[in-house]
Formats: sequence, structure tokens, C-alpha cells
Amino acid sequence: MPTIAIVGAGPGLGASLARRFGRRGFQVALLARDAERLDALARDLAGDGVEAEGFPADVGDRPSLIDALRAVERRYGTVDVLEYSPAPSGATDPRLAPVHALDVTVADIQPQVEHYVYGAVTAARQVLPGMIERGSGTLLFTTGASSTLVFPPMGNVGIAGAALRNWALALNASLADKGIYAAHVPLATFIGQGGPETSAETIAEVYWELYTTQAEPERLYSTV
Repeated sequence: MPTIAIVGAGPGLGASLARRFGRRGFQVALLARDAERLDALARDLAGDGVEAEGFPADVGDRPSLIDALRAVERRYGTVDVLEYSPAPSGATDPRLAPVHALDVTVADIQPQVEHYVYGAVTAARQVLPGMIERGSGTLLFTTGASSTLVFPPMGNVGIAGAALRNWALALNASLADKGIYAAHVPLATFIGQGGPETSAETIAEVYWELYTTQAEPERLYSTV
């Protein structure tokens, strides 16, 4: 069975991605900081017939992320799809609070770069060698829309998201002849805070379509 590793798995988009891929025969590795919440999510998914297991990791702690992905590979053998969507953590970590472009400082940018860019690079480099050896694999990177659109209130977040976007697109161009697909999904919506088009289930369909068609290196999802 193929395996998807969801980095930043939670009860919203991560859970919906797990169900969407899991119902199509994927084993699901859930990576996030809170082991108890991961176990609860895995039990919930099991009730829907999805094989899932939690692997605690913190994207800001690169050794823990490497260890978790190694554990995923020991458990499932391979990671066929890596989805990287670390949740915005400004509410729980003041270092990650958004700062307006007029006020942003180097100290405001660095934690965002660690959160988005360093974590993504660490995760991808852990699974890429196996993908290259097999000649297949998919890397999906999620950011907010400030990575592609002008939105001054997210000054520091946009800088980091734009850097991740640039790298994701460069990866796709570099890996196409190796049978590996990479895509960037900037989300211009507040998940679950509107009509059906804002639901995590609806958004998860975009990721499934990107995975199955591999036709676009980027898909902006906007409900605003």
C-alpha cells in the first residue's frame, strides 16, 4: 500500500487529507507535536476505515522531524506522498505571530523561515532519496496566500511562504525527469469559516486532483 506522510496533521485540513487519501488505499502517517492528539486522530480515522498512525515531531526541531520520518519509513517502508502544511502557530507561539510589512524585523522573519522553509527542506530531504531511487513520488507544500499575493499584514509570514514557494517550484522543475512531482498550494481562505467551498473536505479534493493529474506545479485556492 502507498503511504502519505502529513506533516502538520490536525483536525482540519490534515484530517481531511488523511481521509481523502486513506479511502483511496493509502496508509497515513500523521506528524505533529502533540502525541495524544495524534493518537486520537488516528483512532478517529480508523473508525472511517483509514489505516493511520501518529508520529510526534516538531517542525521547529529538525532532529525530531528527521527521527519521526525515519520511524514512518521503518513502519511503512516508503513515503510515496509528503504533504507539508505546518499550522500557523501565532496563537500558541508569539514568535510566529504575523507582523505587518511596515514593522517587520529580522527577528520576526527568522522563526517563520524555520517554521516553513527549514522544516519543509528537512522533511523533503528525508524522503527524496527513496523517491529518486524508486523513480516516483509526490511532494505537496502548503502555505497561506501571502506567499503569492500582496497582503501587508502578513509581512513576515509572506516572506517565508514565498521562499518555500520558490523552492517548491524549483523542485518540481528539477525532479520532473526523475518521475517525481512537486506542487505548491497557497490557501486564500479561512478553513471552515464560510460556505462549503471553505470546508477542509472540499480543499482536500484539490490535493487529490493535483496528485492524480500532476498537471500543475501550483494551485492557488481562493474563496475571497
